[in-house]
Amino acid sequence: MSILIAMSGGVDSSVSAFLMTRKYKICKGATMLLFLNESLGISSKYPCCSRENIIDAKKICENLGIEHEILNFMQDFEELVIKKFVNVYENGGTPNPCIDCNKFLKFGLMLKHADENNFEKIATGHYAKIQKDSSGRFLLFKAEDLSRDQSYVLYMMTQEQLARTEFPLGSMKKSEVRELAAELNFVNARKHDSQDICFIPDGDYGNFIESFTGKKYPPGNFVDSSGKILGVHKGIIHYTAGQRRGLGVAAKSRLYVSKIDNKSNSITLSFEDEANLYCRNLKVKEANLIAFDKLPENFHAKVKLRYRQKEIPAVINQTGEKEFLIEFSEPQKTPAKGQAAVIYDGDAVVGGGTIF
Repeated sequence: MSILIAMSGGVDSSVSAFLMTRKYKICKGATMLLFLNESLGISSKYPCCSRENIIDAKKICENLGIEHEILNFMQDFEELVIKKFVNVYENGGTPNPCIDCNKFLKFGLMLKHADENNFEKIATGHYAKIQKDSSGRFLLFKAEDLSRDQSYVLYMMTQEQLARTEFPLGSMKKSEVRELAAELNFVNARKHDSQDICFIPDGDYGNFIESFTGKKYPPGNFVDSSGKILGVHKGIIHYTAGQRRGLGVAAKSRLYVSKIDNKSNSITLSFEDEANLYCRNLKVKEANLIAFDKLPENFHAKVKLRYRQKEIPAVINQTGEKEFLIEFSEPQKTPAKGQAAVIYDGDAVVGGGTIF
């Protein structure tokens, strides 16, 4: 059997590659080149897609006695991930580019490349687990190490993709991964973990968008729920629903972003006790189901609205082929349009979609 292993140059993918060499007869490492650090003004301190990371991936492959290749997906990454990221922010949303990268590149283009080169499977360093049930259906589960669990950003995987993917680290603790890398004398055993958004390691989304587009986004008004002007914002791309820090508006108690209106270029702020800051239900589009072909009626489960957020009890109904209606047991602070709502039944990922 043969497998193509995604090699970022980090410790997780390196240990994954080692584990796959013990299971598969033919292994090959593949590093996806998504952007050049220099072109985005990213310091070499953050090695994602840097020459340093590519060299580390190549060294690991040499140590393991397997071939290594570079897959140039830069144009695809810009078109499918970065431009969408910018567009969602410009329209008052909050995107999750890691989900799009997984959907279109890792389990899209990379799997296609594996097909074209006769590899039966692919492997990545994600912390999640795949299991096959008695009916032959492939299911996605949380990782053993819940502090590293990445099942949230994998909800879009199809049955075909799950059937042809290995997650070697799903049953390992991060500490075990680093210990194994040190035992193997991997050059990256102590390398820091990559950032959640690889192309914006400093977290300044607004500055990145302005640099990428070459545009300046005009300031506008902060308003309350009645339309009264509370202050001036520095451009809607700098804010997200639910945000409370960095608003620069003096008030008697905490204010939160409850609405971003790109058409009027205004941002509504609400106090924590105001009803318009909360919602009891929301809709998702571009939905994908893993556990079922069709969601059972009035399905009781838990829903995660952000990567680091706890799951919330809810009742979910499928309202269209790729649309869900989610009704929470208790009101939730305004979810961010563009983020993912991922449905869990215990540790199993039922599916998910994009909030709109």
